[in-house]
Amino acid sequence: MKFRDRNMRALAEMVIGDAEYFTYRSSSYITHFFEECDLEYVHDGSTRWSWAVGVLTDLLAEPSPSSSILPNNFSRVLRVLLDKRDPSEGDEDRSLALAAMNIPLKREGFEVFYDENGIAQFRHVATRTISEVINPHRPFTPSELKKREQLTAYLGKCSEDELIEEVLLPLFRQLGFHRITAAGHKDKSLEYGKDVWMRFTLPTLHVIYFGLQAKKGKLDSSGVSKDGNANMAEIYNQVLMMLGHEIFDPEVNRKVLVDHALIVAGGEITKAARNWLGGKLDQNKRSQIMFMDRDDILNLYVTSSLPLPLGALPPPPTTQTGAWDDIPF
Repeated sequence: MKFRDRNMRALAEMVIGDAEYFTYRSSSYITHFFEECDLEYVHDGSTRWSWAVGVLTDLLAEPSPSSSILPNNFSRVLRVLLDKRDPSEGDEDRSLALAAMNIPLKREGFEVFYDENGIAQFRHVATRTISEVINPHRPFTPSELKKREQLTAYLGKCSEDELIEEVLLPLFRQLGFHRITAAGHKDKSLEYGKDVWMRFTLPTLHVIYFGLQAKKGKLDSSGVSKDGNANMAEIYNQVLMMLGHEIFDPEVNRKVLVDHALIVAGGEITKAARNWLGGKLDQNKRSQIMFMDRDDILNLYVTSSLPLPLGALPPPPTTQTGAWDDIPF
């Protein structure tokens, strides 16, 4: 990834404090700043802005999942610059510094904003992809726990199509998947065992194709499934169809086979169900199967900083008027 020279210089001047609303840093304080960012860069005494441009250029050139996601170390430096715990005079809430940083970033197709926790996040304007290191196993903040509860309630009442359209598609876009195509449930004959197919580009630029089969409820291996649950035997034939049927990728103008089958459940996927399917498939196909259950969806969705689906949002407060309010006096 590469930015224009004038935009890199503008960001470098924010690092060294030559830009308004940012703390001025001499040579030693520039080194301390990068130590705060957990980066081992030591200022060598050369021209401050030129040296900072070189460092930012190196950080921007580091590998990234896609062109719509800023490299981790680069976004970390900018995030520390906008830390609300370091206000400047006349800009206590850092809104002016935020606006100043958005000028060069928007020229490159990105924007920065403060999330609900007051942490600076970076978003690709065209794709709305947020540049953030996603760790679904980290401790959640109180606001994230509340968001998780709201999404849990939504998964319990949404339909299978809503699970795909409102939850899974935005999630996989945020995770860096491309060409995400949903088959829908109006024409079952066109699915060939998959609800969604998508592709992921590795850092080596090799492309891996995924087919996704989504079920709303719990996946089990019992002889008779309860209402709202799906039996793993029902998934078996769909997985075979998914792995054996070609898909047409219009970007490369050819048909390709699905490399991996991803089975996603809005409820729990029992261990017995996973073992049953593994026993039915041969060793080659077994290695192509991956599972995601409700906990995986919840953790990834919350840590991806995605907004809740409309159906998961609490209803707006209503104002109730009493009987006496309608009587004129």
